[in-house]
Amino acid sequence: MSEDKLSLAKREVTGKKVKSLREQGLIPSVVFGGKGDPILTQSPYNETEKVLLSAGYHSPIDLDIAGKKQMALVKVVHLDPVKRTIQNVEFQAISANQVVEATTPIEIINFEQSDASKAHLTILQVMEEIDVKAKPADLPEAIIVDASGLATIEDGIVIGDLQLPEGVELSDKELDPETPVANVYDPAQEAAEREAEAEADKAAEEARAAEAEAETESGAESSEEAPAEEKAE
Repeated sequence: MSEDKLSLAKREVTGKKVKSLREQGLIPSVVFGGKGDPILTQSPYNETEKVLLSAGYHSPIDLDIAGKKQMALVKVVHLDPVKRTIQNVEFQAISANQVVEATTPIEIINFEQSDASKAHLTILQVMEEIDVKAKPADLPEAIIVDASGLATIEDGIVIGDLQLPEGVELSDKELDPETPVANVYDPAQEAAEREAEAEADKAAEEARAAEAEAETESGAESSEEAPAEEKAE
């Protein structure tokens, strides 16, 4: 049984008319993947938003669809491109014994205890989440990575360093284990390199400007000499 629960009412409104539901503070949704046809549903905005924030794309939700219980995962959340409000939700019906795929956050901990942190280095997480497969009860809320052993800018965290809980495996088994998850870098060194690049770009621009000016002056001198040559002839 999931900690996240949401009651859905069946809906008849479809197409452009769903706009009226949103105006009433309701979110249109659909539940697919069960034995029957997809079920058109709706639910109050605030209640739905709270559950979606809690469950994300990785935790099962216990749905109550007009009195009928159904476990599900959030597969797609459509947002308004401007207001970023929830416009529509797609749920995937699942069963307790079914192996399902879910997107799970990667959480890096204890970097502040590392030698890298003590050397005033910084960690940059380049992969925030990863797709895993497991039974609903085994789906982790996050993949935890201990970064306390990082020491230099040569260190980092890769896919192969991820410790998956029992019963959980990566969805993509062909994913390169050396794919970076997080890198260690020296912010002072990078700032110096950016400054050096900026100065180099400035010098190159000044050189191009000087060259262009020289070509302009050369062209002007050639124009002034032409009448004298013609007169000599």
